[in-house]
Amino acid sequence: MATKQTEPVTIISLQKLSLETPEPQPKESKTFTVEDAVETIGFGRFHIALFLIMGSTGVFWLAGSLLIIGLASVVIPTIGWRWLIRIASIPGIILILAFKFIPESARFNVSTGNTQAALATLEHIAKMNRSVMPEGRLVEPILEKRGRFADLLDAKYLRTTLQIWVIWLGISFAYYGVILASAELLERDLVCGSRSESEVVVTVGDTEGSQSPCHCHMFAPSDYQTMIISTIGEIALNPFNILGINFLGRRLSLSITMGCTALFFLLLNICTSSAGLIGFLFMLRALVAANFNTIYIYTAEVYPTTMRALGMGTSGSLCRIGAMVAPFISQVLMSASFLGALCLFSSVCIVCAISAFTLPIETKGRALQQIK
Repeated sequence: MATKQTEPVTIISLQKLSLETPEPQPKESKTFTVEDAVETIGFGRFHIALFLIMGSTGVFWLAGSLLIIGLASVVIPTIGWRWLIRIASIPGIILILAFKFIPESARFNVSTGNTQAALATLEHIAKMNRSVMPEGRLVEPILEKRGRFADLLDAKYLRTTLQIWVIWLGISFAYYGVILASAELLERDLVCGSRSESEVVVTVGDTEGSQSPCHCHMFAPSDYQTMIISTIGEIALNPFNILGINFLGRRLSLSITMGCTALFFLLLNICTSSAGLIGFLFMLRALVAANFNTIYIYTAEVYPTTMRALGMGTSGSLCRIGAMVAPFISQVLMSASFLGALCLFSSVCIVCAISAFTLPIETKGRALQQIK
């Protein structure tokens, strides 16, 4: 019986066999980031609802002020100031309830490792927008370094950070100082040191050493009109503010508005008519609002992405300190020395104007920095 000859196995034949049947490679699963999901989902009903809810917080800033002043002119003379506080709290309660419909940030959840919560948020947004999610698994983008507080005090940003802090503190001090000083001016009529004939002075305290005057001067309808007109100033000059920061730059625009704020603080000491006082208060409210707009834009632009939230957060903290100090000047020092209080507000604004003019970085036309 003839035996079947077999071809000897050689190295060449093994190589040929390996080329013909390659080893199967594991299939890579698709992944996507929060940014990819946002781009895929697109704009829709969720973003409109978010805009209305979050935007309303910025509109209570002005519309709320006008509403409260208008209500005060009707409620306080009739049913008292306590009812004004109760009515004024209603919009805040509505906003608190509205915030419950806003989900937690998907970016925040991913950064803290809570991928499932982030995925649920993105799916909720996609459902509201009647869109679809990208295919694959949600992953967190790799960040080489996160921002630290020490980065704000790094040699590259130390001078910028310190000057920004001074400006934020001073702007807040001037802003709330104007608001409180407006009420003091109208209530006590301290302009030029004159006293209103309708002012009622009541002594408070049982002992002779603790007696102090309590100024109880009810606002007249004209006083409420003055407050409303001056409050409108916070938006009236916004177009000029936008033109200034885009054509003159952030630093020069801020230094000019801060310098003008200092000037108008001093002008409050001039004997003038009611229309003149309204004009001064109107310009002051417009200027301090423009200061806030400019420094907010500058702070967000000057820091890179890894430090931007830290820069805004620390600046906001200094802003609150300025707001806490303002009442002691507008309501305490102004009672003792009207001109002294105005000079202090003006001096702080001049310091802020110099700090703004000497800021080391101009952000006009500068791309946002991503890394330090």
